Amino acid sequence: MKYYNSIIETIGDTPLVKLNSVNKGIPGTILVKVEYFNPGNSMKDRMALKMVEDAEKAGILKPGGTIIEGTSGNTGMGLALAAIAKGYKCIFTLADKQSQEKIDILRAVGAEVHVCPTNVEPEDPRSYYSVARKLNEEIPNSFYPNQYDNLSNALAHYETTAPEIWRDTEGKITHYAAGVGTGGSMCGTAKYLKEQNPDIVTVGIDTYGSVFKKFKETGVFDEKEVYPYLTEGIGEDILPKNVDFSVIDHFEKVTDKDGALMTRRLSREEGLFVGWSCGSAVAGALEYAKNNLKEDDVMVIILPDHGTRYLGKIYNDNWMQDHGFIADSKFATARDIIAHRNGSGALTTIEKSTPIGEAVKTMNKIGVDQVPVVDGESRIIGSLTDTKVLSSLIENPELKAKPVEEVMDPSFQFVAMDNTLDVLSSILKKEKKAVLVRDEQERVHIITQSDLLMAMTD
Repeated sequence: MKYYNSIIETIGDTPLVKLNSVNKGIPGTILVKVEYFNPGNSMKDRMALKMVEDAEKAGILKPGGTIIEGTSGNTGMGLALAAIAKGYKCIFTLADKQSQEKIDILRAVGAEVHVCPTNVEPEDPRSYYSVARKLNEEIPNSFYPNQYDNLSNALAHYETTAPEIWRDTEGKITHYAAGVGTGGSMCGTAKYLKEQNPDIVTVGIDTYGSVFKKFKETGVFDEKEVYPYLTEGIGEDILPKNVDFSVIDHFEKVTDKDGALMTRRLSREEGLFVGWSCGSAVAGALEYAKNNLKEDDVMVIILPDHGTRYLGKIYNDNWMQDHGFIADSKFATARDIIAHRNGSGALTTIEKSTPIGEAVKTMNKIGVDQVPVVDGESRIIGSLTDTKVLSSLIENPELKAKPVEEVMDPSFQFVAMDNTLDVLSSILKKEKKAVLVRDEQERVHIITQSDLLMAMTD
Protein backbone atom coordinates (compact mmCIF):
# COMPACT_ATOMS: atom_id res chain seq x y z
CA MET A 1 0.00 0.00 0.00
CA LYS A 2 1.15 3.53 -0.75
CA TYR A 3 0.02 6.21 1.65
CA TYR A 4 1.24 9.12 3.79
CA ASN A 5 1.33 9.01 7.57
CA SER A 6 -0.10 12.53 7.84
CA ILE A 7 -0.98 15.45 5.60
CA ILE A 8 2.34 17.23 6.22
CA GLU A 9 4.22 14.48 4.36
CA THR A 10 2.58 15.71 1.13
CA ILE A 11 4.24 19.14 1.30
CA GLY A 12 6.52 20.10 -1.59
CA ASP A 13 7.44 18.80 -5.05
CA THR A 14 5.05 21.21 -6.78
CA PRO A 15 4.96 21.45 -10.61
CA LEU A 16 6.36 23.97 -13.06
CA VAL A 17 3.82 25.10 -15.65
CA LYS A 18 4.59 27.05 -18.84
CA LEU A 19 2.76 30.34 -19.44
CA ASN A 20 1.23 30.54 -22.92
CA SER A 21 -1.11 33.54 -23.04
CA VAL A 22 -0.43 36.39 -20.59
CA ASN A 23 3.20 36.55 -21.77
CA LYS A 24 2.52 36.81 -25.51
CA GLY A 25 5.10 38.93 -27.28
CA ILE A 26 7.69 38.48 -24.53
CA PRO A 27 10.75 36.41 -25.48
CA GLY A 28 12.00 33.39 -23.58
CA THR A 29 10.35 30.49 -21.77
CA ILE A 30 8.40 31.64 -18.74
CA LEU A 31 7.46 28.99 -16.17
CA VAL A 32 5.46 29.31 -12.98
CA LYS A 33 5.93 27.13 -9.92
CA VAL A 34 2.39 26.41 -8.77
CA GLU A 35 2.54 26.26 -4.99
CA TYR A 36 -1.18 25.72 -4.41
CA PHE A 37 -0.48 22.03 -4.96
CA ASN A 38 0.76 21.98 -1.36
CA PRO A 39 -1.87 20.58 1.04
CA GLY A 40 -2.55 23.99 2.60
CA ASN A 41 -2.79 25.48 -0.90
CA SER A 42 0.26 27.72 -0.50
CA MET A 43 4.05 27.74 -0.43
CA LYS A 44 3.92 28.73 3.24
CA ASP A 45 3.37 25.07 4.14
CA ARG A 46 7.09 24.51 3.50
CA MET A 47 8.44 27.10 5.91
CA ALA A 48 5.70 26.54 8.50
CA LEU A 49 6.69 22.90 8.89
CA LYS A 50 10.38 23.80 8.92
CA MET A 51 9.93 26.40 11.68
CA VAL A 52 7.93 23.93 13.80
CA GLU A 53 10.41 21.07 13.37
CA ASP A 54 13.42 23.30 14.05
CA ALA A 55 11.71 24.62 17.21
CA GLU A 56 11.07 21.04 18.34
CA LYS A 57 14.72 20.14 17.81
CA ALA A 58 15.81 23.20 19.78
CA GLY A 59 13.45 22.35 22.65
CA ILE A 60 11.52 25.61 22.19
CA LEU A 61 8.28 23.88 21.23
CA LYS A 62 7.23 21.22 23.71
CA PRO A 63 4.36 18.68 23.71
CA GLY A 64 0.97 20.28 24.28
CA GLY A 65 2.32 23.72 23.37
CA THR A 66 0.59 26.59 21.59
CA ILE A 67 1.84 28.10 18.33
CA ILE A 68 1.21 31.87 18.13
CA GLU A 69 1.95 33.76 14.93
CA GLY A 70 1.16 36.97 13.06
CA THR A 71 0.19 35.98 9.54
CA SER A 72 -1.50 37.16 6.36
CA GLY A 73 -3.29 33.82 6.40
CA ASN A 74 -1.19 31.33 4.46
CA THR A 75 1.53 30.82 7.05
CA GLY A 76 -1.22 30.27 9.59
CA MET A 77 -2.70 27.52 7.44
CA GLY A 78 0.67 25.79 7.14
CA LEU A 79 1.26 26.05 10.89
CA ALA A 80 -2.26 24.75 11.57
CA LEU A 81 -1.63 21.65 9.45
CA ALA A 82 1.63 20.99 11.29
CA ALA A 83 -0.13 21.57 14.60
CA ILE A 84 -2.89 19.09 13.76
CA ALA A 85 -0.37 16.44 12.77
CA LYS A 86 1.79 17.01 15.85
CA GLY A 87 -0.82 17.83 18.53
CA TYR A 88 -0.36 21.56 19.14
CA LYS A 89 -2.83 24.42 19.58
CA CYS A 90 -2.75 27.53 17.33
CA ILE A 91 -3.50 31.24 17.84
CA PHE A 92 -3.08 33.60 14.91
CA THR A 93 -3.20 37.39 14.54
CA LEU A 94 -4.16 38.91 11.17
CA ALA A 95 -4.46 42.46 9.83
CA ASP A 96 -8.01 43.47 9.00
CA LYS A 97 -7.19 43.90 5.30
CA GLN A 98 -6.93 40.11 4.92
CA SER A 99 -9.78 38.39 3.14
CA GLN A 100 -12.62 36.88 5.16
CA GLU A 101 -11.90 33.57 3.43
CA LYS A 102 -8.46 33.42 5.06
CA ILE A 103 -9.96 34.08 8.49
CA ASP A 104 -12.69 31.46 7.98
CA ILE A 105 -10.21 28.84 6.72
CA LEU A 106 -7.98 29.28 9.78
CA ARG A 107 -10.94 28.89 12.11
CA ALA A 108 -12.08 25.85 10.12
CA VAL A 109 -8.81 24.06 10.95
CA GLY A 110 -9.22 24.79 14.66
CA ALA A 111 -7.19 27.97 15.11
CA GLU A 112 -8.09 30.89 17.35
CA VAL A 113 -7.95 34.10 15.27
CA HIS A 114 -7.42 37.71 16.42
CA VAL A 115 -8.09 40.40 13.79
CA CYS A 116 -6.02 43.58 14.24
CA PRO A 117 -6.07 47.01 12.52
CA THR A 118 -3.94 47.44 9.39
CA ASN A 119 -3.25 51.16 9.47
CA VAL A 120 -1.12 51.32 12.60
CA GLU A 121 2.64 51.36 13.07
CA PRO A 122 4.34 47.96 13.58
CA GLU A 123 5.27 48.98 17.14
CA ASP A 124 1.69 49.98 17.98
CA PRO A 125 0.30 47.60 20.65
CA ARG A 126 -2.72 47.01 18.39
CA SER A 127 -0.69 45.81 15.38
CA TYR A 128 -0.82 42.14 14.55
CA TYR A 129 2.93 41.90 15.21
CA SER A 130 2.56 43.34 18.72
CA VAL A 131 -0.55 41.34 19.63
CA ALA A 132 1.20 38.09 18.65
CA ARG A 133 4.25 38.94 20.78
CA LYS A 134 2.07 39.89 23.74
CA LEU A 135 0.10 36.63 23.57
CA ASN A 136 3.36 34.70 23.43
CA GLU A 137 4.54 36.46 26.61
CA GLU A 138 1.28 35.77 28.43
CA ILE A 139 0.58 32.14 27.45
CA PRO A 140 2.76 29.46 29.08
CA ASN A 141 4.42 26.84 26.86
CA SER A 142 3.82 28.89 23.72
CA PHE A 143 6.00 29.32 20.65
CA TYR A 144 6.12 32.48 18.50
CA PRO A 145 7.73 31.42 15.19
CA ASN A 146 8.03 35.02 13.91
CA GLN A 147 8.22 34.14 10.23
CA TYR A 148 9.76 37.53 9.45
CA ASP A 149 12.97 37.01 11.43
CA ASN A 150 13.05 33.21 11.83
CA LEU A 151 15.74 32.06 9.39
CA SER A 152 14.15 28.61 9.19
CA ASN A 153 11.75 30.35 6.80
CA ALA A 154 14.38 31.03 4.15
CA LEU A 155 16.14 27.73 4.90
CA ALA A 156 12.99 25.78 4.03
CA HIS A 157 13.07 27.19 0.51
CA TYR A 158 16.83 26.78 0.25
CA GLU A 159 16.41 23.09 1.07
CA THR A 160 13.24 22.30 -0.93
CA THR A 161 11.86 24.93 -3.34
CA ALA A 162 15.16 25.86 -4.98
CA PRO A 163 16.47 22.30 -5.55
CA GLU A 164 13.12 21.41 -7.14
CA ILE A 165 13.43 24.36 -9.56
CA TRP A 166 17.03 23.51 -10.39
CA ARG A 167 16.12 19.86 -10.98
CA ASP A 168 13.00 20.50 -13.04
CA THR A 169 14.68 23.07 -15.30
CA GLU A 170 17.74 20.83 -15.62
CA GLY A 171 19.83 23.79 -14.53
CA LYS A 172 18.68 25.90 -17.49
CA ILE A 173 16.98 28.58 -15.39
CA THR A 174 18.36 32.08 -16.14
CA HIS A 175 15.90 34.28 -14.19
CA TYR A 176 14.00 33.77 -10.95
CA ALA A 177 11.16 36.06 -9.79
CA ALA A 178 9.05 36.06 -6.64
CA GLY A 179 7.07 38.41 -4.47
CA VAL A 180 8.92 39.66 -1.39
CA GLY A 181 7.04 39.73 1.92
CA THR A 182 8.80 37.92 4.72
CA GLY A 183 11.59 37.29 2.21
CA GLY A 184 11.86 33.55 2.80
CA SER A 185 10.81 32.17 -0.58
CA MET A 186 12.60 34.88 -2.53
CA CYS A 187 15.89 34.84 -0.67
CA GLY A 188 16.18 31.19 0.35
CA THR A 189 15.55 30.11 -3.23
CA ALA A 190 17.72 32.83 -4.75
CA LYS A 191 20.66 31.94 -2.49
CA TYR A 192 20.62 28.29 -3.59
CA LEU A 193 20.17 29.09 -7.28
CA LYS A 194 23.02 31.60 -7.28
CA GLU A 195 25.25 29.00 -5.63
CA GLN A 196 24.54 26.72 -8.60
CA ASN A 197 24.94 29.50 -11.19
CA PRO A 198 25.98 33.03 -10.10
CA ASP A 199 24.72 34.43 -13.43
CA ILE A 200 21.06 33.71 -12.59
CA VAL A 201 19.20 37.02 -12.32
CA THR A 202 16.81 37.35 -9.38
CA VAL A 203 13.86 39.75 -9.49
CA GLY A 204 11.93 40.67 -6.34
CA ILE A 205 8.36 41.88 -6.73
CA ASP A 206 7.35 44.69 -4.39
CA THR A 207 4.16 46.72 -4.01
CA TYR A 208 3.60 50.47 -3.80
CA GLY A 209 3.43 51.38 -0.12
CA SER A 210 6.32 49.05 0.77
CA VAL A 211 9.92 49.95 1.65
CA PHE A 212 11.84 47.18 -0.12
CA LYS A 213 12.61 48.63 -3.56
CA LYS A 214 13.91 51.98 -2.36
CA PHE A 215 15.93 50.35 0.43
CA LYS A 216 17.60 48.02 -2.08
CA GLU A 217 18.46 50.89 -4.41
CA THR A 218 19.50 53.52 -1.87
CA GLY A 219 20.13 51.78 1.45
CA VAL A 220 17.67 54.23 3.01
CA PHE A 221 14.63 53.10 5.01
CA ASP A 222 12.24 55.81 3.90
CA GLU A 223 9.13 56.01 6.06
CA LYS A 224 7.53 58.23 3.40
CA GLU A 225 7.44 55.16 1.15
CA VAL A 226 5.12 53.41 3.62
CA TYR A 227 1.39 53.85 3.11
CA PRO A 228 -1.66 51.57 3.08
CA TYR A 229 -2.10 49.18 0.18
CA LEU A 230 -4.53 46.37 -0.49
CA THR A 231 -2.40 43.55 -1.92
CA GLU A 232 -1.92 40.72 0.56
CA GLY A 233 1.28 38.77 1.12
CA ILE A 234 3.94 41.01 -0.44
CA GLY A 235 5.63 44.23 0.63
CA GLU A 236 6.39 45.34 4.17
CA ASP A 237 6.78 48.39 6.39
CA ILE A 238 9.63 46.64 8.21
CA LEU A 239 12.88 44.93 7.15
CA PRO A 240 12.55 41.23 8.04
CA LYS A 241 15.76 39.33 8.71
CA ASN A 242 14.76 36.83 6.03
CA VAL A 243 15.10 39.53 3.37
CA ASP A 244 18.70 39.22 2.15
CA PHE A 245 19.07 42.09 -0.30
CA SER A 246 22.44 40.76 -1.48
CA VAL A 247 20.75 37.90 -3.36
CA ILE A 248 18.07 40.11 -4.99
CA ASP A 249 19.39 41.74 -8.15
CA HIS A 250 16.43 43.93 -9.03
CA PHE A 251 13.02 45.02 -7.70
CA GLU A 252 9.85 45.72 -9.69
CA LYS A 253 6.91 47.47 -8.05
CA VAL A 254 3.33 46.55 -8.94
CA THR A 255 0.14 48.46 -8.14
CA ASP A 256 -2.82 46.85 -6.39
CA LYS A 257 -4.82 47.19 -9.59
CA ASP A 258 -2.26 45.64 -11.94
CA GLY A 259 -1.76 42.70 -9.59
CA ALA A 260 -5.50 42.14 -9.27
CA LEU A 261 -6.13 42.26 -13.01
CA MET A 262 -3.28 39.86 -13.77
CA THR A 263 -4.62 37.47 -11.13
CA ARG A 264 -7.92 37.27 -13.00
CA ARG A 265 -6.11 36.86 -16.33
CA LEU A 266 -4.12 33.92 -15.00
CA SER A 267 -7.36 32.20 -14.06
CA ARG A 268 -9.16 32.90 -17.33
CA GLU A 269 -6.30 32.59 -19.81
CA GLU A 270 -3.99 30.03 -18.20
CA GLY A 271 -6.37 27.99 -16.03
CA LEU A 272 -4.36 28.96 -12.95
CA PHE A 273 -6.84 29.81 -10.18
CA VAL A 274 -4.38 31.67 -7.99
CA GLY A 275 -4.22 34.38 -5.33
CA TRP A 276 -3.59 38.12 -5.54
CA SER A 277 0.15 38.07 -4.86
CA CYS A 278 0.50 35.53 -7.69
CA GLY A 279 -0.90 38.08 -10.12
CA SER A 280 1.44 40.71 -8.70
CA ALA A 281 4.42 38.39 -9.12
CA VAL A 282 3.57 37.65 -12.74
CA ALA A 283 2.77 41.29 -13.57
CA GLY A 284 6.08 42.47 -12.13
CA ALA A 285 8.11 39.64 -13.64
CA LEU A 286 6.64 40.21 -17.12
CA GLU A 287 7.31 43.94 -16.85
CA TYR A 288 10.96 43.11 -16.22
CA ALA A 289 11.00 40.39 -18.89
CA LYS A 290 9.76 42.71 -21.67
CA ASN A 291 13.10 44.48 -21.90
CA ASN A 292 15.50 41.96 -20.41
CA LEU A 293 14.72 38.39 -21.51
CA LYS A 294 16.16 36.77 -24.64
CA GLU A 295 14.68 33.90 -26.63
CA ASP A 296 16.84 31.22 -25.01
CA ASP A 297 16.26 32.46 -21.45
CA VAL A 298 14.20 30.53 -18.89
CA MET A 299 12.39 32.49 -16.18
CA VAL A 300 10.70 30.84 -13.19
CA ILE A 301 8.07 32.76 -11.19
CA ILE A 302 6.70 31.57 -7.85
CA LEU A 303 2.89 31.49 -7.58
CA PRO A 304 2.38 31.39 -3.80
CA ASP A 305 -1.25 30.42 -3.22
CA HIS A 306 -4.76 29.51 -4.39
CA GLY A 307 -7.69 31.63 -5.51
CA THR A 308 -10.07 30.31 -2.85
CA ARG A 309 -8.55 32.86 -0.44
CA TYR A 310 -9.85 35.70 -2.61
CA LEU A 311 -13.36 34.76 -3.68
CA GLY A 312 -14.80 37.81 -1.92
CA LYS A 313 -12.21 40.17 -3.39
CA ILE A 314 -10.33 39.56 -6.63
CA TYR A 315 -12.93 37.16 -8.03
CA ASN A 316 -15.88 39.28 -6.92
CA ASP A 317 -16.91 41.78 -9.62
CA ASN A 318 -18.65 44.08 -7.14
CA TRP A 319 -15.55 44.31 -4.95
CA MET A 320 -13.36 44.95 -8.00
CA GLN A 321 -15.73 47.69 -9.22
CA ASP A 322 -15.92 49.30 -5.79
CA HIS A 323 -12.15 49.59 -5.69
CA GLY A 324 -11.76 51.03 -9.17
CA PHE A 325 -10.11 47.96 -10.67
CA ILE A 326 -12.74 47.30 -13.33
CA ALA A 327 -15.39 49.44 -15.05
CA ASP A 328 -18.30 51.12 -13.26
CA SER A 329 -16.24 51.80 -10.15
CA LYS A 330 -17.58 53.87 -7.28
CA PHE A 331 -14.10 54.82 -6.19
CA ALA A 332 -11.95 57.05 -8.36
CA THR A 333 -8.21 56.54 -8.41
CA ALA A 334 -5.44 59.10 -8.05
CA ARG A 335 -5.00 58.79 -11.81
CA ASP A 336 -8.68 59.72 -12.36
CA ILE A 337 -8.42 62.74 -10.06
CA ILE A 338 -5.38 64.05 -11.95
CA ALA A 339 -6.94 63.37 -15.37
CA HIS A 340 -10.14 65.31 -14.61
CA ARG A 341 -8.45 68.47 -13.37
CA ASN A 342 -8.80 71.64 -15.38
CA GLY A 343 -5.75 73.54 -16.55
CA SER A 344 -2.17 72.38 -16.84
CA GLY A 345 -2.10 70.74 -13.45
CA ALA A 346 1.39 72.14 -12.85
CA LEU A 347 2.55 71.68 -9.26
CA THR A 348 3.17 74.87 -7.30
CA THR A 349 6.23 74.65 -5.07
CA ILE A 350 8.12 77.02 -2.80
CA GLU A 351 11.90 77.19 -2.63
CA LYS A 352 13.34 76.43 0.82
CA SER A 353 15.08 79.83 1.08
CA THR A 354 11.88 81.81 0.41
CA PRO A 355 10.96 84.11 3.35
CA ILE A 356 7.95 82.81 5.26
CA GLY A 357 6.01 86.03 4.76
CA GLU A 358 6.49 85.83 0.99
CA ALA A 359 5.47 82.17 0.99
CA VAL A 360 2.23 83.02 2.80
CA LYS A 361 1.40 85.65 0.16
CA THR A 362 2.03 83.11 -2.60
CA MET A 363 -0.22 80.52 -0.96
CA ASN A 364 -2.99 83.08 -0.48
CA LYS A 365 -2.69 84.27 -4.07
CA ILE A 366 -3.11 80.80 -5.59
CA GLY A 367 -5.62 79.68 -2.95
CA VAL A 368 -3.87 76.71 -1.38
CA ASP A 369 -3.28 75.85 2.26
CA GLN A 370 -0.39 73.47 1.70
CA VAL A 371 2.52 73.38 -0.73
CA PRO A 372 5.65 71.24 -1.28
CA VAL A 373 9.02 72.79 -0.47
CA VAL A 374 11.92 72.24 -2.88
CA ASP A 375 15.65 72.86 -2.86
CA GLY A 376 17.50 74.66 -5.61
CA GLU A 377 17.37 71.57 -7.84
CA SER A 378 13.57 71.29 -7.58
CA ARG A 379 13.95 68.23 -5.38
CA ILE A 380 11.03 68.00 -2.93
CA ILE A 381 12.47 68.15 0.59
CA GLY A 382 9.53 69.21 2.76
CA SER A 383 6.06 70.75 2.96
CA LEU A 384 4.50 73.96 4.21
CA THR A 385 0.99 74.16 5.64
CA ASP A 386 -1.00 77.23 6.69
CA THR A 387 -1.73 75.78 10.14
CA LYS A 388 1.96 75.23 10.87
CA VAL A 389 2.89 78.70 9.61
CA LEU A 390 0.11 80.33 11.64
CA SER A 391 1.10 78.64 14.90
CA SER A 392 4.76 79.49 14.29
CA LEU A 393 4.03 83.16 13.59
CA ILE A 394 1.80 83.48 16.67
CA GLU A 395 4.68 82.25 18.80
CA ASN A 396 7.24 84.44 17.02
CA PRO A 397 6.04 87.13 14.54
CA GLU A 398 9.67 87.86 13.56
CA LEU A 399 9.78 84.50 11.77
CA LYS A 400 8.13 86.01 8.69
CA ALA A 401 11.57 87.10 7.46
CA LYS A 402 13.09 83.67 8.02
CA PRO A 403 13.32 81.03 5.24
CA VAL A 404 10.51 78.48 5.05
CA GLU A 405 12.93 75.61 5.70
CA GLU A 406 12.94 76.68 9.36
CA VAL A 407 9.24 75.88 9.81
CA MET A 408 8.58 73.31 7.11
CA ASP A 409 7.24 69.84 7.85
CA PRO A 410 8.46 66.58 6.27
CA SER A 411 7.63 66.08 2.62
CA PHE A 412 4.18 64.86 1.64
CA GLN A 413 4.02 61.15 1.01
CA PHE A 414 4.26 59.76 -2.52
CA VAL A 415 1.60 57.21 -3.45
CA ALA A 416 0.88 55.14 -6.56
CA MET A 417 -1.27 56.58 -9.37
CA ASP A 418 -3.69 53.65 -9.23
CA ASN A 419 -4.40 53.87 -5.50
CA THR A 420 -8.13 54.24 -4.99
CA LEU A 421 -10.15 56.77 -3.07
CA ASP A 422 -10.53 54.56 0.00
CA VAL A 423 -6.76 54.03 0.27
CA LEU A 424 -6.05 57.74 -0.27
CA SER A 425 -8.64 58.63 2.34
CA SER A 426 -7.06 56.32 4.91
CA ILE A 427 -3.74 58.13 4.42
CA LEU A 428 -5.18 61.63 4.64
CA LYS A 429 -7.09 60.75 7.82
CA LYS A 430 -3.77 60.58 9.64
CA GLU A 431 -3.55 64.38 10.02
CA LYS A 432 -1.82 64.56 6.65
CA LYS A 433 -2.89 67.44 4.48
CA ALA A 434 -1.94 66.03 1.08
CA VAL A 435 -0.20 63.27 -0.86
CA LEU A 436 1.93 63.40 -3.99
CA VAL A 437 1.81 61.20 -7.09
CA ARG A 438 4.27 60.91 -9.98
CA ASP A 439 2.88 60.16 -13.43
CA GLU A 440 4.49 58.27 -16.31
CA GLN A 441 6.18 61.46 -17.53
CA GLU A 442 7.75 61.92 -14.08
CA ARG A 443 5.56 64.97 -13.40
CA VAL A 444 4.55 65.39 -9.76
CA HIS A 445 0.94 66.15 -8.77
CA ILE A 446 -0.64 66.92 -5.40
CA ILE A 447 -3.90 65.44 -4.08
CA THR A 448 -5.67 67.01 -1.09
CA GLN A 449 -8.69 66.20 1.02
CA SER A 450 -10.76 68.61 -1.07
CA ASP A 451 -9.80 66.61 -4.18
CA LEU A 452 -11.20 63.48 -2.52
CA LEU A 453 -14.43 65.27 -1.62
CA MET A 454 -14.86 66.43 -5.20
CA ALA A 455 -14.24 62.92 -6.52
CA MET A 456 -16.84 61.49 -4.15
CA THR A 457 -19.51 64.03 -5.03
CA ASP A 458 -18.80 64.42 -8.75
